[in-house]
Amino acid sequence: MGDNVVHLHKNPEPPTDTATVTSLSVVPEPAAAPVVPLWVRSGRAIKTGLTHERTKGAGRLTVRHTMYVVGGTRIVARRTWDGRTGSRYERMLRAAEAAGNYEVAQEWEERLQRFRDARHRRRMDLLHSPVDAAKGALVGTGMGIGGLVALGIVMAINNGNVADVITPLAATIEFIGLLIRIVQVVWGPTLTIGPFLALLALWAVGKQQQAAPQWALPANVRNGEGEPITPSIVVKALRDLGVPALRNAIKEMGDAGAAMLGPITIAGCGVEVDVTLPSGVSTIEVQNKRRKLAENLTRHEHEVFITIPQAARTVRLWIADSGALDEPIGPSPLVTDETMTADYAKGRAPWGQDLRGDAAALSLYQRHLLITGLSNQGKTVALRSLALWVALDKSVQFLMGDLKGVGDWAMFDGLASTLIQGPTDEHVIQVTEMVEGAVEEMNRRIQAPPGTVFPALIVLVDEAQVAFMCPAKDGEKRPYGGSKANSRYFMAVRKIHNQGRAVNVLMWQGTQDPTNENLPKLVREGAHTRASLALGTESQARMALGDKAVDGGAAPNLLRPGLDQGTLVVASSGIDIPQGQSSITVRTHYINDDCAQAITDRAKALRDGVPTLHAIEPGEERDPLADIAAVLGTSTRLLTQDVLKRLTALNADAYGKWSFVDLKRVLDGTGAEPYKSDGRMVIASDRLSRALAIRDAEGDGEGSASASK
Repeated sequence: MGDNVVHLHKNPEPPTDTATVTSLSVVPEPAAAPVVPLWVRSGRAIKTGLTHERTKGAGRLTVRHTMYVVGGTRIVARRTWDGRTGSRYERMLRAAEAAGNYEVAQEWEERLQRFRDARHRRRMDLLHSPVDAAKGALVGTGMGIGGLVALGIVMAINNGNVADVITPLAATIEFIGLLIRIVQVVWGPTLTIGPFLALLALWAVGKQQQAAPQWALPANVRNGEGEPITPSIVVKALRDLGVPALRNAIKEMGDAGAAMLGPITIAGCGVEVDVTLPSGVSTIEVQNKRRKLAENLTRHEHEVFITIPQAARTVRLWIADSGALDEPIGPSPLVTDETMTADYAKGRAPWGQDLRGDAAALSLYQRHLLITGLSNQGKTVALRSLALWVALDKSVQFLMGDLKGVGDWAMFDGLASTLIQGPTDEHVIQVTEMVEGAVEEMNRRIQAPPGTVFPALIVLVDEAQVAFMCPAKDGEKRPYGGSKANSRYFMAVRKIHNQGRAVNVLMWQGTQDPTNENLPKLVREGAHTRASLALGTESQARMALGDKAVDGGAAPNLLRPGLDQGTLVVASSGIDIPQGQSSITVRTHYINDDCAQAITDRAKALRDGVPTLHAIEPGEERDPLADIAAVLGTSTRLLTQDVLKRLTALNADAYGKWSFVDLKRVLDGTGAEPYKSDGRMVIASDRLSRALAIRDAEGDGEGSASASK
């Protein structure tokens, strides 16, 4: 029984029932609620009361209206001081000197001197004014009393009553007494109410100038969204940037800090102003403070753009109207104007609008193109809109590879000579062979007679990073991707970049998230037009646009992913960029798939019909020497031009694009090289037969040697 007893206390009373003891279970008593001291409850109540929104609102209200009075007093005192002294002229003089405008400084110095001369004359007049005032009072009083007495005499003679002599004088004395009694009645209340009226006037001045801390102002004033940009707002925003040299320079200039500013002009959906920085302040210091400057201007960061014009020590600020950049722009002229056509050589593609709201048009003539940005920012739509415009020039030819393969370029089926769509390694191999075929076409054009004009051939690869990062290799162990000298896609693009524009063979690429791995340096620097949507870092921005553009203020990394879709920062000689800037920001038109299909239908109507290849099939292995011998037939010799024609008839795919240079390259070193006969190049059949016999004999010898081994 002792083992079953549970000791709940130090000396528990023994249970009376053994069974009860055996089955006893411990049930803990509920813990008593802790007793909170009164001072703790009082402290919590005080804390709750102090942190309540009503308490905060009352505190802000008190501080706000108190500071209105204090600020109004300061403003009135400053205005009074400026009116009584030459401090205003001195500030203007220092500001003109700081800006290097010495003609204006001399003008303000002359005004200051005239003010001092006038003030000196007033002070000298004050020295003589008491005596002059006393004399004037005596003379005036005497003349006044004499006049009243004379008037009384006239009245006495007229009325025949001698007492009328003093009537005017008595009336005047009575009137003066009435005025004294009125003043005695009003003076007391005036002394009581006067200070309150003065405080009310000071409060009104402070409220008008919002002379209170920002946190104490009402929410609608504190936000300040939509507030118009004025010189004083810009100067104050620059002063509060946290750049000591800039703050001290503006402080010395006082209210004349606006002398740093050029004219504030309306520029599209915002305003633009040039700011000449004081000595000791560099432009990079202001550029690095873009977010703080925007907040000081009561704008969001994406609504303020800082660029560097040609003028030294100058930054150009473009400040958008609040919320204006979040509004969509209108539809593309390609959609609204069904009669629009294109001219590759002389025209410009309507791409969108710049920040000023002006049309942004891009020349595509002999310019390689690169568009990059994060995923889902509108890269394909921006690239496709350019292709849609140039497709309306019926002379332009397309080779297209879409390594995303979701149908974004499907509307070009029947318009492009080649259209490969898909993300796999097999598709990369096909696209690589397509680009290599464009290289062969480029070489054929280069070897044509000088002055030959070729139609534009645009080789377009979307999601090009898939090609650069492809691990597949060909039969000779050459990689398709990568950036080495044996990388097939990389080298094909480089060859087109090096020589393609001269014969109108152009490379257009769209790629995501640029890095050295998925967009090699030599490829990105080979593009004449470089554009970027939103990016993650400044280093990516430099890869996309180049150091010059970024150092000049281009900042695609500051665009808002997801919110600034379709907004591009463009560096190109093919678009009008404001003087002194290295890039321009363009908000591109959005053309959806249905509208794109309608535009390509118009482009197809301009052509006779373009058969589109959806894969590059490996060419049939041909023996050029044997084929040349076959087309010679029984002829003793044949003109090279006729040989080329017969080869094309034999197999157009293999020999349709051959030139004399290709024919000579095959025959060089065989002993059957073309030679002149009667002034024309010919090929002799006997020489060719001998070359084939020698080749076959050498082949048999190598086979026998191999067999013996």
